Order: sequence, then C-alpha cells, then structure tokens
Amino acid sequence: MRITDIQRCGVRPGRLIEWTLSPATVAAATRLPEDSRPPAYIQESHIRTAKCVREDGLFVPTWLGTGFDLPGPVDLDALQAALRSWTLRHETLRSGFRWAGEELRRFTLDPADVSLSRADIGEFTDADRLVRHLQDRFDAVADALRWPNLIYTAVVREDSTSVYMAFDHSNVDAYSLTRIAAEVSELYAGIRGGRTEEPRTPAASYVDFCEIERADADRLDGGHDIVARWREFIRRGGGTLPGFPVDLGLTPGGPLPRQAMLCEPLADADAAAAFEAYCRPYGGALVGLLAATALIVQELGGQSVYRTVVPFHTRVRSRWTDSVGWYVGGAPIEVPVGRTRGLPDALRAVRAELGANRALARMPLARVLALLGADFRPTSPDLYSIVSYVDTRSVPGADRWREMRAHALLRVSYGDQVCVWVNRQHEGLWVASRYPDTDVAAKNMRLYVERLRDHIASAGHGRLSAVS
Repeated sequence: MRITDIQRCGVRPGRLIEWTLSPATVAAATRLPEDSRPPAYIQESHIRTAKCVREDGLFVPTWLGTGFDLPGPVDLDALQAALRSWTLRHETLRSGFRWAGEELRRFTLDPADVSLSRADIGEFTDADRLVRHLQDRFDAVADALRWPNLIYTAVVREDSTSVYMAFDHSNVDAYSLTRIAAEVSELYAGIRGGRTEEPRTPAASYVDFCEIERADADRLDGGHDIVARWREFIRRGGGTLPGFPVDLGLTPGGPLPRQAMLCEPLADADAAAAFEAYCRPYGGALVGLLAATALIVQELGGQSVYRTVVPFHTRVRSRWTDSVGWYVGGAPIEVPVGRTRGLPDALRAVRAELGANRALARMPLARVLALLGADFRPTSPDLYSIVSYVDTRSVPGADRWREMRAHALLRVSYGDQVCVWVNRQHEGLWVASRYPDTDVAAKNMRLYVERLRDHIASAGHGRLSAVS
C-alpha cells in the first residue's frame, strides 16, 4: 500500500457522500460515565502535544487516513452498514477522552449506541476542488482535540466508488490503515450478498491493550535500566531527542515551518529482493535501510555518529494483529559511522544496536521522559525524526491493492522534523517522507533518496555478483 497524501492519491470527480457518528451517538457519549481504562501513554502524549501547539496559536492537523475503490454501482445502504460494522469491530473507534482538570479520562460507547449519519454533499466535477473539500473536512473532524474524531466518505460514480476515511492518529497507526480496505470491502460484499452486518469476529481491543501497557509502564521507576539507557542516549545527543542530522534550512527558535512531501518508488521487486538477500545475514532489510541512512547522513551532514529512534510495533502477541490502534514504540540506536568502512561495517553496527536496544521500544517513551524529569514541552507534533520500514506483503488483501487503488494517507501540515517511511510491497519498495518545506531541506532530502536508491541497487548488485 503506497503512503501518500490526499493530493497525490488520484482523487477523481463524483458525487460526495459523507458519514459521521450520528447526533444520537454523540449525545449518548456525553452521558457516559468514566471508563476506568486509561489512555495509552502515546495517546496522551499526542493529545497533550496537540493542545500545547494549539495554545501556541497554530492548528496542526495530524490525521491519518486511507482510500480505496469499490467496483461497479454502489449500494449506499450496504456500504453504510459495512462501515458501521467495521467501526463496531474496533473498540477504540467508539472510545474517546474528556478533560477532568489536567487529566484525560476515557469514555466508551456500547455498540448498540453507535450509529452513522449520512449526508449527500453533492456533485464535484473538479478533482482539485474535491481534494480541497476532503482535506478541509478531514482537518475539521479528525482532530485530536475533538470527539468524534473520525469521518468516512465515498465519491460515487457510475462505474466505481472511491472510499476515503480519516481518523485522528490517537486511534490508528500506519499498520492499522493497511487492513481497512480488505476488511470494509469484505463486509460490504457480504452485506450485499445477504449476510449480517454485524462483525463476525470482534477484534482484540486496543483499549484493553492501553490498560495493560500502561500498568506495565507504571511499574517503572527512575532507577530502572531502561530509564538509565534513555538518559545516557539523550545526554550523548546534547540533551535532546534526535532530529534528522542534515541541514534542513531552519532558523533556530523560528516558527514551526510548513512541511512538504516526497513519495515515489524506491526499487522494483527484483531490486528489492536482491537488497533483502544481501541484508539477510545481517538481520534483514530494516538493518540495511538504517545502515544506508547512517552512511548517507554522515556524507551529507558530517556527523560521526548517527543517532535515531527506530519505530517498532508493539503488537508483541498475535491477539493484537487484527486490532486497530496505535501500537508503536521507539528504540534508540547510535551508529558510529565515523569508524565504518562501507555498508558491511554499517550493517554490523546497526545489527548490534538493534539487538541491544529493540526491547526498549516496548516501554512508552512518554513514561520514560516523565521519569527523567525532562521538560520536553512539545512545540512540534513530532518529538524526533524517524526512518521506518514495514513489509506489508503479508497483510490480507495486499495482492489486490493495485486493483483497488488502495492508499494510506498522511496529512502534511507543519513540523520541524523529518519522517521517512519505506514500505515493502509486492511491486517493490516505496518511500514517502514529510520534511520542512525549505529549499535546503528539499535539496538534501532529494539527495538522501537518490543515495538510498544507489545503496539499494549497489547492495543488490553485489549480491548478484557474488552468486554469479
């Protein structure tokens, strides 16, 4: 599934239909008692960050979404039933938060109280105007500081319908997005075929996961080894979490810059397979991607050590595989590229760092920072820069994504960090990045992607040469 934004996913004109949680559902939520299950630390950090940035006078949309096509003339009643059924399957989508003083308290609706309201917005003959409308609506509804914070839409045409769905990040991660197209399409087809609209297999609840993870995290104290290791990592980085170590053309202390986006193919299927084969003895494609990045940023930025926080999923048990939620943690690594001699040395260094530190991703960073007593008052939606790798080929329905025109959607707005996502698909490797919208950052990110492509090709060629 290609990661992109609403501007680049090929929106086509048609009649726009919109679904939101109904007024009756919203009214029922206002009467709910507190749900004792707390927010995950990552949820709370996200909402508090949005609040801080908003109080500083800047509205920074951070929603995630997905888009995919359904073939043929649409049955709107069946689609509405499928969307409701899918919503009920994932408890986090009917759960929200309200402030009690300075604390966040959860509430959760019963499935019987959840209904959708449908609105016919009208015909759009101009794709650009439709894109602007969709983005404006998603910004307004899928907002961290409001509830409900999800919205579903359909662009209806005679031969096909495009479904676009947006959620505040507190409810979904990128992996969650990859599962939506197949799940909703299957539910829709079943309902049209006469099957019940109710979910056949409820997914494990992210709300339950939040309670379990938070209870584990709260057992930590300031003397724990995990806290000590993060303390040293931050100290060696000059007292801050790592940014992307190349010149981004930013003025220190300046306002939060707008961001730009880059998304394009990185390698075809053959080149991706050859790169994976080369990296396999060192731990796989993620190790290769980070090793190549370490060498590239050393070339572009002159840093002798590449420091970064590597995102990992926290779905450590199979029960969470089908669950929609924000299952992500971060592991700190330090790669001494000043002493490496090419990619094999960098691969070994990254493998050693990930082996030593990957388990740290299971402990929420927000909890660690609180124990450190560090004053990380957020002024940006991203605490640090990332380079992420996900292999999505085993996701149900992945072999039909091209046929379904399926995309994962990011909102690109404001931020002073760099986020890079590399996805392995059946067609090869796809890269997407959002970064500060400056000429310097655009030049260096273009160089980064070109050098990354070169490393992937060279590693694959080396593997093939060794075999031949």
